[in-house]
Amino acid sequence: MVESRLLAALILLGFLISASQSLRFELQSGHTKCIVEDMKANAMTVGKYSVVNPDEGQPLPPSHKLTVRVTSSHGNSHHYSELVESGQFAFAAVEAGDYMACFWAPDHKPQITLTIEFDWKTGVAAKDWSNVAKKGSVDVMELELKKLFDTVTSIHEEMTYLREREAEMQDLNTATNSKMAYLSLLSLFLCLSVAGLQWWHLKTFFQKKKLI
Repeated sequence: MVESRLLAALILLGFLISASQSLRFELQSGHTKCIVEDMKANAMTVGKYSVVNPDEGQPLPPSHKLTVRVTSSHGNSHHYSELVESGQFAFAAVEAGDYMACFWAPDHKPQITLTIEFDWKTGVAAKDWSNVAKKGSVDVMELELKKLFDTVTSIHEEMTYLREREAEMQDLNTATNSKMAYLSLLSLFLCLSVAGLQWWHLKTFFQKKKLI
């Protein structure tokens, strides 16, 4: 019974670890495309990208180059490569938030379309488990248990991070609702004041004309 549960957990772990898949997208020359990843502080991330050769077996055309920049939500640059065919990056997130990887293809006449493969992994998926196995000299079962433990830890940290983000959003909503209530009362006061001034003006006008 215990072995079957462990096997099921390992299968689930394998699914979680392999959940990060490579993206393949098209980018026209002279255009930019950005991909955003929400990351928590101190999370490890690795990424690999390359331009797909349209003619297999032939050298990649000189026009098939791209410029890549990875930045944080605060505008800090973590990776920059200019006019390259492929590249990779790896860093630990300093601050929590959205991290953006932007790909730009230089302008070309006539316009061409690049096909780009991009693999971006964060958290447990970004860890090099082959090096862990080599350094620790662990067997397969122990390595899988290490993966399972790190995955559970990552899920717990992710849930804590999401709760913190939810609390921030609730605080923001509360502050926004308070400001809207204040503005509504202010608008009501201004409308009543304007109505009162208009009534006083009309009353004074009619009194001067001796209509009332």
